[in-house]
Parts: sequence; structure tokens; C-alpha cells
Amino acid sequence: MRLSPPKRPAALIPTASMADIAFLLIIFFMVTTVHEVDRTSVNLPLAKFRTDTEKGAAIVVMAKQVDPSDGIEHLVYKFSDGEEMSKIVGGPRDIYFEATAVVSKDPTTQFILKADGTVEYDKVDEMLDQMRDAGVQNVLLLTQQGTEG
Repeated sequence: MRLSPPKRPAALIPTASMADIAFLLIIFFMVTTVHEVDRTSVNLPLAKFRTDTEKGAAIVVMAKQVDPSDGIEHLVYKFSDGEEMSKIVGGPRDIYFEATAVVSKDPTTQFILKADGTVEYDKVDEMLDQMRDAGVQNVLLLTQQGTEG
């Protein structure tokens, strides 16, 4: 007597809940992702002490970048109101107008000045003057932690 091999049932993968799982994963990654408003790389000066900043603080960036067309290093100014990505602006006077708009909404907004360590102090001082004239009351200078010694 010959026995026929048993028939294997067709493999079935239940796909009814796959869309739900994908949707939940997308929501999870959207909620846990941290968005930076400024990704400008600068050589920060060293400091022995640091202070934490508020989330949503406005950011003013002074960075040195080499122009590929002429190979000369230029000072670039960027601004972010703390909610949107930073954008390039023309200079300290433009920062004045941007800061005025932020301060008019909330006078207690904290501002972070992210200046390259090689920027001349008179340029940083000019920026601080423009921010003071705009009504900014709280400015923190971004630094990297140095060692005591």
C-alpha cells in the first residue's frame, strides 16, 4: 500500500494588522526624534562653567566659512527663533530686526549667541549691542566645557 505524502497547508501570514503596526511605528519615531534648529558647526570657545538653556531659545550664530568661489574665509550670520531652522541673514542689523520680532512676542525669550572662537571680539560686541538695542534681556554665550587647570 502506497501512502501519499501529507499535504502541507499553505503558509498564511495575517496582514490585516500590518498597516496599524506601521502607523504606530511612524508615530513613535516622530515623537521620539529630536529636531535641532541649528546644525552649524563652529569652533566654540572653552569655559570652566556652563549654564543650561531653555528649550525653544532663539539662536544667533556667527560662523566663519570659506567661500568656495574665491577661497576666502567670510563671517556668516544665522538666526533662528527657536522653533524654525536657522537661516542665513545679512549681518548684525538683520539680527536686530529678527530679535525685535521675537522680543515683541515674548520679552523674556532667552537668546543663545553661538559664535566661533576665532571671531574677533569687536564683531561679537557689535552683535551684543544690536541685541541689546532690540530689547533682548537674556543672552547666553554658547561654549564647550573646558578643563580646570
